Parts: sequence; structure tokens; C-alpha cells
Amino acid sequence: MTKTIVIKLGGAEGVQFDPICQDVAELVSQGERVVLVHGGSNEANLLGDAVGYPAKFISSPSGYTSRYTDAKTMEVFAMAVNGKINTFLVQSLQKVGVNAFGLCGLDGRLMQATRKESVKSIENGKIRLIRDDFTGKIDTVNTALLEGLFQLGLVPVVAPIAISQQSDALNVDADRAAAMIAGALQADVLMLLTAVPGILRNFPDPASLIAKVAYNEIDTVINLVEGRMKKKVLGAKEALDGGVKQVIIADGSTQNQPLVQALAGHGTMFCK
Repeated sequence: MTKTIVIKLGGAEGVQFDPICQDVAELVSQGERVVLVHGGSNEANLLGDAVGYPAKFISSPSGYTSRYTDAKTMEVFAMAVNGKINTFLVQSLQKVGVNAFGLCGLDGRLMQATRKESVKSIENGKIRLIRDDFTGKIDTVNTALLEGLFQLGLVPVVAPIAISQQSDALNVDADRAAAMIAGALQADVLMLLTAVPGILRNFPDPASLIAKVAYNEIDTVINLVEGRMKKKVLGAKEALDGGVKQVIIADGSTQNQPLVQALAGHGTMFCK
């Protein structure tokens, strides 16, 4: 039976695209339906530095970190993520025989989101309201568009930019975008790849890997992890709530069959 697998590639330094693309080619050859969603935080940071507009990050009162995205930062982010990473990830897939199709949430209104009226940021111990931020939370996914691409034999490669109700481009969290896409497609598996083996009870000790997280343990795990991993765990919960059967947080930095290893149980598995 054909499986639907949504794979989110980390945007952090260390995640290896070529071995992932090789594994995608193998999955596609087996008849699986695959969607790739990618980040791009490291490339966006490098481009921001190069053009003299370095990235700024804000921390919410609940401990989540995100990119402050004013209009200029949105331009830089789009150039790095949709312009560079999406293009060359599609190129890497084409080189291994996968007929990939690059797009972002603006294209065909693939991902529609509500722009946040204000964002709370903790600065020097005080809460500050930011009102010029072009970030959003995804409301709907155009599954008909994805199904149409599948029928054409194409593998969608999605950049984490959504469209607002006013048709503005919005920066959306890639892990949660992958979770929304996986839920909308009722995917069998959502894989969130990062540069560590999974969730580590005592970071950075790989021997402290948590192999399995039950649904009722997710809130405890969110409080255990820090930084970007909080968004991944939140994305895992949202995916399961949306009907995804299994979520795996696994190492995308290995050269040795990262997807095959993750599907074989290497990483942290979430299930209801």
C-alpha cells in the first residue's frame, strides 16, 4: 500500500541534502508519495550578513525563538529560502532522478496563513509588542494542488513562505508548516530532520536519546528541550492532532541513509 511521507529538512548548518535526496529517490522508486518541506535559517542568516541586514531573533514569553521578520527581512528570507535553497534542493533531486517541483505557500495559495497582529518579545526581562512582523500561523493547506502534483508524478518541494488573506508573503515556521501539510494529507509519517540524533534528555549526550514519546508525554518533553527543538516537538504534537500516524525526529546530518535509518527506528518517535 502506498504511503504518504512528509519530510522536513532542517535549515541549520550540518544537515546533508545529498544523502537525503538519495533516500527520497529510493522511496519514490518504491511508489511512496513524498513531500519535502525545507527550512533555511542558516542561509538567511548568511545572506542577511552579506547585504548588511543581519538577522534578529526574538524570544516569546513561553520560550519559543523566532526570526524577527520586518519587510526588509522578508525580502532577504525569500531570496535565501525560496530563491536559493528551494532551487538547489530541486536540482539535487533531479540529479538523482526525482522529478521534483519547487514551490512555496504563495504558489497556488498552497499555504494560507493569518498574519499575527502583534508578536510578544521578551527584552531585558520586559514584554515588548512588535507590530511590523510578517510572520503567521497556517490556517489551510491546498491539498488539491499537492494531489495534482502527485498525479503528475512530481515530488513537491515546499519553502516555508505562506500567503496571508491580504496576499502578503509571510514567514512561517518550517517544522509547523510540515506538520500542517502532513495533517492535511493524513500522512503516514512526518519526519523532522535535524543535526542531532533526536531528542536528548541530557543535551548534547547522544547516549541520552529518548527513543519514544507517548502522546501524553509531549508537554513534559516540550519543557525539557530548548531553542529550535521546542518548535519541532510542538510540530510533532500538531501533526498527531491533525491525524498523522507517526512523527519521527531524527538525524539529517549523517551521510549514511538518514531517511532509511529514521524509518528503521533511529531517532525519537512520537505516536498517539
